[in-house]
Amino acid sequence: MPPASTGASTIAVDASAPQSPVTTTAAPAATHERLEPGRPGYRRMSFALFAAGVAAFALLYSTQALLPAVSASFDASAGQASWTVSAATGALALFVLPLSALSERFGRRQMMTASLAIAVLVGLLVPFAPSMGALIALRAVQGAALAGLPASAMAYLAEEVRPKALIAAIGLFVAGNSIGGMSGRILTGWVAQAWGWRAALAAVGLLALACAVAFHFLIPKARNFRPGSLNPKALAKTVATHLADPLLVRLYAIGALFMTVFGAVYTVIGYRLVEEPFSLPQGVIGSIFLVYLVGTVSSAAAGRLVARLGRRGALYLAVSTTTAGLLLSLADQLAAVLLGLVLITAGFFAGHAVASSSVSRTATTGRAQASALYQSAYYLGSSAGGTLGAVAFHAGGWTATVALGLLAVLGVVSITLYGTRVARAERRALVPATR
Repeated sequence: MPPASTGASTIAVDASAPQSPVTTTAAPAATHERLEPGRPGYRRMSFALFAAGVAAFALLYSTQALLPAVSASFDASAGQASWTVSAATGALALFVLPLSALSERFGRRQMMTASLAIAVLVGLLVPFAPSMGALIALRAVQGAALAGLPASAMAYLAEEVRPKALIAAIGLFVAGNSIGGMSGRILTGWVAQAWGWRAALAAVGLLALACAVAFHFLIPKARNFRPGSLNPKALAKTVATHLADPLLVRLYAIGALFMTVFGAVYTVIGYRLVEEPFSLPQGVIGSIFLVYLVGTVSSAAAGRLVARLGRRGALYLAVSTTTAGLLLSLADQLAAVLLGLVLITAGFFAGHAVASSSVSRTATTGRAQASALYQSAYYLGSSAGGTLGAVAFHAGGWTATVALGLLAVLGVVSITLYGTRVARAERRALVPATR
């Protein structure tokens, strides 16, 4: 089975491979047995990273379901209010690479703990923002703090979990993201309906605090991590090497495009459902995010999908599901819109789990930087999707937002088809050498 979803071969490791971004300061430690289902520590690790995923997504997208209320409170347009989401995801995209480099020196566990602590602290301050500008600024700080979590988590899993169990472990982390996104939006919807959007953001902050405490006490100590001193030149060389690898670049683009669809849909859907012909109250709109449970299932099942269909097959299925959901959501019947959201969510989370795990398997050196670059592309896609989706909705309604999503999906299809063609050409080129 090819190691990544777009079909190119694995990266060869030779003398020209880039130097490590860190220089170890001690003799290499013995490699400890890695975690896998049934082994001590695996369940604790799974629960800890699940809790971290819940906290991260609940905080990162805490204002998304509240955008109509935020717009009304500050007399702002949908495009202006969307920056309370895009500022957070954009800051995360900018800071994920440097913070992942720091995790090489100070440890994955330490970086994840610090990131959650700072993000939760800011989350408890966000409800008191006196203006739209202050709210956007606090959300940007929160996103920057959260940047230390995703790439460090991926690197932690790659180092501590057996390769055969890696996709399933990453799927559980992504499932925590989906639960966090769902619970945060449902919580904010009903709390905002009763006490306003500021109280709703405070409730999310308290939820994240509980998850951060659980993470701190559950996460096992890293046993296969070796700290070192930072080497900026080697870091730059590692990043350049990853960006020069066509397979990794395709995976980064796929993650960004999937997230563009998701960001556009979930940033704008509240505005659509509060208008005619739906006219839904804030609490009911928040409950719509129960469809995130579908994402929990599809991301956790990504490993089984890959085993049956292959990585590219799983990606094609994710794309088809997302496309069907976008088209269904054009209907003016609430049932059709809900089914469309279910399909969009299932397709997105499956595609994201496959692409992100493919990055971890493909990069044989500088895994933290490879994952960080994926996360940067992924969250830049979220920022672009949220802002462009809101602009499209203002200009042409929901149809324009769906058109933007379909354009992004077409990009995923084109990249995956190209990767399939490259893989076939490589296999044909290898045939004469094996005779």
